[in-house]
Amino acid sequence: MSTSDQVRAILGGTIQAYQADPAYRHRPDVHNELDRIGSRLNQPIRIALAGTLKAGKSTLVNALVGEDIAPTDATEATRIVTWFRHGPTPKVTANHVGGRRSNVPIGRDTGGLTFDFATLDPHDIVDLDVEWPAAELIDTTIIDTPGTSSLSPDVSARTLRLLVPDDGVPRIDAVVFLLRTLNATDIALLKQIGELVGGSNGALGVIGVASRADEIGAGRIDAMLSAKDVAKRFTAEMDRTGICQAVVPVSGLLALTARTLRQSEFVALEKLAGVDAAQLTKAMLSVDRFVREDDTLPVDAATRAALLDRFGMFGIRISIAVLRAGVSDSVALADELLERSGLVALREVIDQQFAQRSDLLKAHTALLSLRRFVQNNPIYASPYIIADIDPLLADTHAFEELRLLSQLRSRPTTLNDDEIVSLRRIIGGSGTDAASRLGLQPDNPYDGPRAAFAAAQRWRRRADHPLNDPFTTRACRAAVRSAEALVAEYAARNY
Repeated sequence: MSTSDQVRAILGGTIQAYQADPAYRHRPDVHNELDRIGSRLNQPIRIALAGTLKAGKSTLVNALVGEDIAPTDATEATRIVTWFRHGPTPKVTANHVGGRRSNVPIGRDTGGLTFDFATLDPHDIVDLDVEWPAAELIDTTIIDTPGTSSLSPDVSARTLRLLVPDDGVPRIDAVVFLLRTLNATDIALLKQIGELVGGSNGALGVIGVASRADEIGAGRIDAMLSAKDVAKRFTAEMDRTGICQAVVPVSGLLALTARTLRQSEFVALEKLAGVDAAQLTKAMLSVDRFVREDDTLPVDAATRAALLDRFGMFGIRISIAVLRAGVSDSVALADELLERSGLVALREVIDQQFAQRSDLLKAHTALLSLRRFVQNNPIYASPYIIADIDPLLADTHAFEELRLLSQLRSRPTTLNDDEIVSLRRIIGGSGTDAASRLGLQPDNPYDGPRAAFAAAQRWRRRADHPLNDPFTTRACRAAVRSAEALVAEYAARNY
């Protein structure tokens, strides 16, 4: 029985217990809350994007969705928590204080359809629901949040109420936290988020992004290399406390531009790539110099200013370098820019840590919510329900795998480098399917049973090594359990 099935069984028993209790039998609020907890198991995973003011959250939302729908500007754009869900047609609904709902007009600009925060009073609105026909939203709901260090304390409080609510009931399943620096406030908030979405045993579903990565290197062509070094430092610092599973450098602006590249932009960049290198380098010494009138450049000043707004100086420099290296069409350029933006790497981490484990993370959120509900609404069966919940929260092996994937980056072990790579793979660090865990080709499954059995034996011997420290022994025993699960899985297939 899967973890989700076990949660549904516990939830079903809980509903029956409350229906049988005279004090709660006619309490629709109680039964509605239990139904809400259950319905979450059948909905897409909820991933919140959080971070400090102007960390680039709305730009990253647009890049992940692949459309320029979340408003961004030079001031504080996101003042309201905004839920992006899949829907058949574009629709934006404002949920007002007091329960009233109203439609927000959708307009069209040069980038396509979008909506505007300017007409909304943040003090009168709880949050926004955005339905959009984007394939990326079919299995994932993305929540854009105001900056945690907003100029307005009330605006920041909206994010804190979502991420670390006072009642201790999780509203989201996972968090992508955007960092431009790493300070005590960020670490303290990440600890709170980790305790809520992960429980007392450690963080689940929290990854970091070194955001606006192109600015870390001041727009130089090697800016992403500098950003990778910064991300490694962030990872090392946060892994010591086990509050984050990974930190990935991402240039949200370049990623969004790559996913929405226009043919006219490609033509303009191609013209600039044909300019003499010394002349173009001189023209790109500064932003002001690049956008001023210059009759010697084959692209007019207004077009150059538009390119700067869409690509940033780093994006323009990378694009020209790629074009000069031989890329000859807009599709190939977009693919190259997307790879260099860091978004591909981020999506891989989100897929491994969140998407492939969405049922697990949703089940974990449901268990935490149900436990809090039972505590707040005690009945005769409460001790028995909690006794069913706690072992799942504490002992479910998949939760242990997720925590180990985070801790292996920072905790010292007696494992050598090859053993760490192999252990990360067997516990799902490269994918949760059997072939990924065993390092096999998906189209050649017949070596699977033998490989799974060999892995179980290998990690059983490694777990018994006399020089192991406690953490290494724990990690190796988790690998044994993962390998044994694969042995059982192959046996069930009658291989």
